[in-house]
Amino acid sequence: MSLARTVTFTSLAMIAFAANSLLCRAALKHTAIDAASFTTIRLISGAIMLWLLVRMRGGPQTRAGNWLSASALFVYAAGFSFAYVSLPAASGALLLFGAVQATMISHGVWSGEQLRRWQFVGLVLAFAGLVGLLLPGLSAPPLQGSILMLGAGVAWGVYSLRGKGSGDPTQVTSGNFMRAVPIALALNVFTLNGTSLDAAGCWYAVASGALASGIGYAIWYTALPALKATHAATVQLGVPVIAAFGGIVFLGESLTPRLALASVTILGGIALVILERKNADSVRPALAADHRARAAADIRAESRDRSGP
Repeated sequence: MSLARTVTFTSLAMIAFAANSLLCRAALKHTAIDAASFTTIRLISGAIMLWLLVRMRGGPQTRAGNWLSASALFVYAAGFSFAYVSLPAASGALLLFGAVQATMISHGVWSGEQLRRWQFVGLVLAFAGLVGLLLPGLSAPPLQGSILMLGAGVAWGVYSLRGKGSGDPTQVTSGNFMRAVPIALALNVFTLNGTSLDAAGCWYAVASGALASGIGYAIWYTALPALKATHAATVQLGVPVIAAFGGIVFLGESLTPRLALASVTILGGIALVILERKNADSVRPALAADHRARAAADIRAESRDRSGP
């Protein structure tokens, strides 16, 4: 893939990810739709769009994915929707992204990955930014919505980890969306008394599922093979920024000093972890090559010593 095509696809995917926050917040703030119905319509429309994309590509029609990943996808989608009943778009995107990255980093540490000094500094900075954002005060985001969004981020992190190496990502995501639909319908049964629908809210949910999720994920998976893992993680730092800008322009939200400072601290801390990991990965092969060269030199010297003058 050419550089221009990679940049275009990556930019469109980041805009789509941010649009999910804007569409969900707009629907739950400005229309009558309830969070459970938004979740279900989003998952149904996303499943249909992804199924169509797989068919158009001529991929196999066997349903990929699994129920555990579908459950994690549902927890993410439901937590995301219920959180945006009260959260502004920018705060929600920041909390979601921070929780996703924290989950991925924690899994790496649990699996034996060693944190370098600057990675540890980055984690402390990100945690401090999160605490500062959630401390009580007039500009603090609602606690219940914040907890729901953090839970959604952890669920998406789990979903992402489970999806590594599981086959064609678009096909796997399509299968998981299909499996998540009946779980979402069950949620609607439990929340039937609070069901509220209107045309505008339904269209927002369809746009979130079919366009921002279905087509957005497909575009991202198209660009992903052309990106290094570190670059893929780094470009996602732009999603909360795009969501914040969109919230100001389209939803009339304000950028508070607390949110601005927390954004810089959280995203800066995560960037330190990601970029320092890249440096470690680039240094490790060089050190290994140096060790091999030294070992070979020692063997040659030992052979000369044994052979004598």
